[in-house]
Amino acid sequence: MHSASEQTDGTGGTDRGRPGEPAAPEEHAYPDHWEADVVLRDGGTARIRPITADDADRLVSFYEQVSDESKYYRFFAPYPRLSAKDVHRFTHHDFVDRVGLAATVGGEFIATVRYDRIDDRGRPATTPADEAEVAFLVQDAHQGRGVASALLEHIAAVARERGIRRFAAEVLPANTKMIKVFTDAGYTQKRSFEDGSVRLHLDLEPTDRSLAVQRAREQRAEARSVQRLLAPGAVAVVGAGRTPGGVGRTVLKNLLGAGFTGRVYAVNPALDAGTTELDGVPAFPSVSAIGAPVDLAIVAVPAERVPEVVADCGEHGVRGLVVLSAGYAESGPEGRERQRALVRQARSYGMRIIGPNAFGIINTAPDVRLDASLAPEMPAAGRIGLFTQSGAIGIALLAGLHRRGAGLSSFISAGNRADLSGNDLLQHWYDDPATDVVLLYLESIGNPRKFTRLARRTAAVKPVVVVKGARHSGSAPPGHRVPVTRVPHATVSALLRQAGVIRVDTVTELVDAGVLLAGQPLPAGPRVAILGNSESLGLLTYDACLTEGLRPQRPLDLTTAATPADFRDALAAALADDSCDAVVVNAIPWVGVQGTTEVLAASLREAVAGGGEAGAAKPVVVVHVEMGGLAEALSAATSTRPPGSRTRRPATTPAPRIPAGPGTPAPAASAPESSAPEVSAPEPPSPEPSAPDAPEGNAPERNIPAYPAAERAVRALAEAVRYGQWRRQAAEPGRVPEYDSIDEAGAAALIDRVLGERGAGQESRGVTLTTDEAGELLGRYGIALRPALPAPGPDEAALAAARLGYPVALKTTAPHLRHRPDLGGVRLDLATEEQLRTAYAELTEVLGKPEELQPVVQAMAPRGVDTVIRAAIDPAVGAVLSFGLSGAASELLGDTAHRLVPATDRDAAELVRSIRTAPLLFGWRGSAPVDTPALEELLLRVSRLVDDHPEIVSVVLEPAVVAPSGVSVLGAAVRLAPPAPTTDLGPRRLPSY
Repeated sequence: MHSASEQTDGTGGTDRGRPGEPAAPEEHAYPDHWEADVVLRDGGTARIRPITADDADRLVSFYEQVSDESKYYRFFAPYPRLSAKDVHRFTHHDFVDRVGLAATVGGEFIATVRYDRIDDRGRPATTPADEAEVAFLVQDAHQGRGVASALLEHIAAVARERGIRRFAAEVLPANTKMIKVFTDAGYTQKRSFEDGSVRLHLDLEPTDRSLAVQRAREQRAEARSVQRLLAPGAVAVVGAGRTPGGVGRTVLKNLLGAGFTGRVYAVNPALDAGTTELDGVPAFPSVSAIGAPVDLAIVAVPAERVPEVVADCGEHGVRGLVVLSAGYAESGPEGRERQRALVRQARSYGMRIIGPNAFGIINTAPDVRLDASLAPEMPAAGRIGLFTQSGAIGIALLAGLHRRGAGLSSFISAGNRADLSGNDLLQHWYDDPATDVVLLYLESIGNPRKFTRLARRTAAVKPVVVVKGARHSGSAPPGHRVPVTRVPHATVSALLRQAGVIRVDTVTELVDAGVLLAGQPLPAGPRVAILGNSESLGLLTYDACLTEGLRPQRPLDLTTAATPADFRDALAAALADDSCDAVVVNAIPWVGVQGTTEVLAASLREAVAGGGEAGAAKPVVVVHVEMGGLAEALSAATSTRPPGSRTRRPATTPAPRIPAGPGTPAPAASAPESSAPEVSAPEPPSPEPSAPDAPEGNAPERNIPAYPAAERAVRALAEAVRYGQWRRQAAEPGRVPEYDSIDEAGAAALIDRVLGERGAGQESRGVTLTTDEAGELLGRYGIALRPALPAPGPDEAALAAARLGYPVALKTTAPHLRHRPDLGGVRLDLATEEQLRTAYAELTEVLGKPEELQPVVQAMAPRGVDTVIRAAIDPAVGAVLSFGLSGAASELLGDTAHRLVPATDRDAAELVRSIRTAPLLFGWRGSAPVDTPALEELLLRVSRLVDDHPEIVSVVLEPAVVAPSGVSVLGAAVRLAPPAPTTDLGPRRLPSY
């Protein structure tokens, strides 16, 4: 066995004997689902695909560019060139027992990996042998980019698909980088030293550690790909017009007006002879003519010319594109195909795309100052990261935040988001030290499962606020490629809230929540103090607090004669009061001239600045009526930290743009106007992401947010309260309990048997289990289904009752009557055969013939509350566990709670308590409380069942009667289907096009 190494990334593996062994068996169909685009460690992209017989020339060219040292590590001997037999062997695979994958950039190989199935003696083998030798080779120019790690993830997934459970690799001891690739992957492994080489055995079953390693690599790579776009060293504007005006020239002017710290180039193939500058920057007919590195290209040319621009940029080594051009998927089928081709072409060169149909990007960091957008003005520097999929909404949000005195760290408007999406920005902002709050306007979510995972992780360290557009259109917006989901919008919203996302309904609410979270600390609880100079406004605020589930104190009326000093003293007292967690200040205009908005703002700032002396900081919001100047005055930064806390030094305020006249370059930067509000400088990078309310380190300066309506202020405050509570709970996550009574292997055998016998041709519809099969499957997980015996006639009903024992229930199972006791299809507490026969006659007389009603007899369960438990697999969201009370009323009101699977003990407890009808479970109006611990255990067992067996696409337990002691499952429906590929498991990959 032999192996090779990538010097700084680690490659290698095993390959028994020298190259040139006989060809593989007959090939199978080309597995195109193995093709994938991946983001590498440095933020660039590569394509991974199976190697085929057509790749002979590419393989030879690739091998010629590998150093002798890497070849030696690969084959344990000098091997300068591949023979014809070698080339044939390495390009001919059966895609089962012998598989080769290549990583490509620009259509050329940069790395390869292959496995050969072997038996227990290390000889070539076929199925059912479950071990394979693996070998890697990475071109020296691409070592250190994480190529081998990505290839290992994908070849391991391929091997598992083909029934291989272990990899074997033999590595030279000096090949430490190769050894590190294997050991860092997180798989269970064994290592031994034999005959001067290190022999490694990897168990390919994913582990918690291997999944954590994979996702950490994904986060670093995707964050780096965004950082490369937001902090380029050189930018080329392709399509900058020869005369002022137009999209390209506007972006060029904005870049210069923002004071971009890097190099700027203008590109236009139609430049007049002798023209070497536009707006004072070097101008060229193409990107390749620049003759210097270019990191980012802003593309503002007609859609039909974009492919030649992408090729020009790719050949020149440009790292990323912002495509402002329209005419893509938003314009119809032809544009949709043009968009697919754009993404494929850009990725073939290792470039990522923002757009097409994008509005642009902004980075306010003082060492970057990038404004590659069509925004009317550069926003002030601040702590908010903003992502939108709409240029128009982007303009509205930028303007709204500017009016409220809130600055941005970065802004991205991705248009059709054909490549870079909100998921990538979450990866970037997660550990971005310049961003404290994340605001997202989304019209579609391409990968909800991944978005929920990333949002949960990000929300654990900083707020994530989302407004979802296109909620009720029934389809994705034009240009957006998203998976079809069967989950209602309300369910998706509930799952986002479970992940810690602050879910709002309007752009106005997005701004309202954003300015509060960026400007104030998180409240420690729901207790709210209310003070102001208007009794009526105080009462409105009080009512709004109750509506939002807060706990308001009696409003303190300062009367209309209150002075700014009175406001200051009252606010200072409230901040020092341990009985409240937040303060709402109401203000109406004075009658006369005894006070001004500037004086009031200064008084409030003074109180807030000294509020830390009493202990923990508290959020303060202001509700004003017809006092527009107060909001502007309050936007000045105000610290809510105790005196003595260090604060950031103010950064230079971005200069306002000065439009350039014809032929006049826009100024790079100018001094700030004296009236411009002071902004806070970003904190220096730190190892761990800092939360907005973190007490240690440099305390950010805070703005006091002001709102023109009490309802808006309280709604934003309530979102902060709920988020703060979620953060505290997330610090102590629940656990997924283990139960000794679960027979996972027995359940798997039953599922395989049913799918094997009745699953052929049923992939789309699935297989519904019989009552007996459902009872057996549930029983494997400790869920007892109370038996029900068919009763096609009164005599059979009497025999069934005698077998089960009285009292019994008689109920219909016809689809139109199932779980509808309000329609009279159920008779309970039948204590004798006479009562049973009478009930049977009444049912058939009123509702129909027995063959239509399909009646059954079931032993009576203890009295309790009827509930329904559902678990379903959605192709976009994943497995979802749902709970509610049984009955038409709950269904009509949509009173159902949802959690993602696998559910924890905390999730189960919250499910039971989060529905509006939950009081019925806890002794409402004198009734006996039911056994909620037993109910929670049932929820957890259903969650575990669905999580262990992806073939279970639907489980419904209805009714599950929860009594004061125990829970009885009276009905169950289970549906199976071959598991569909998931969107957030397996090796990392970009969405396919």
